[in-house]
Amino acid sequence: MLPLFRFGLGGKLGSGKQWWSWITLHDQIRAINFLLNSKITGPVNLTSPNPVTNQEFTAALARAMRRPAIFPAPAFALRLALGGFSTEVLGSKKVIPKVLTDAGFEFEYPHVSNALTALVD
Repeated sequence: MLPLFRFGLGGKLGSGKQWWSWITLHDQIRAINFLLNSKITGPVNLTSPNPVTNQEFTAALARAMRRPAIFPAPAFALRLALGGFSTEVLGSKKVIPKVLTDAGFEFEYPHVSNALTALVD
């Protein structure tokens, strides 16, 4: 995505309504360290507490990079270009890290806009 956005060619993927759960590498490492030093057992979702739609992610990335995001990639074009992998790009999952936040973990980057701004600066 970054090369397209750098040249001002970014845009939403498909409808843009699909949910994306995301996390920064920094928060992921912190969360793993937190879990290793806790008594938590069982599955834990390592995602930000604030999932976003692809359209929201696209807008936040465009703002962070100070570039427009006016060139959407239609779903049919993604299916032709990516084949079976297009389901990963066009799929929707809204995942919340309930176990992690209930245990007291605090994200340094809970919002996509702050995370992307920090990453591209």
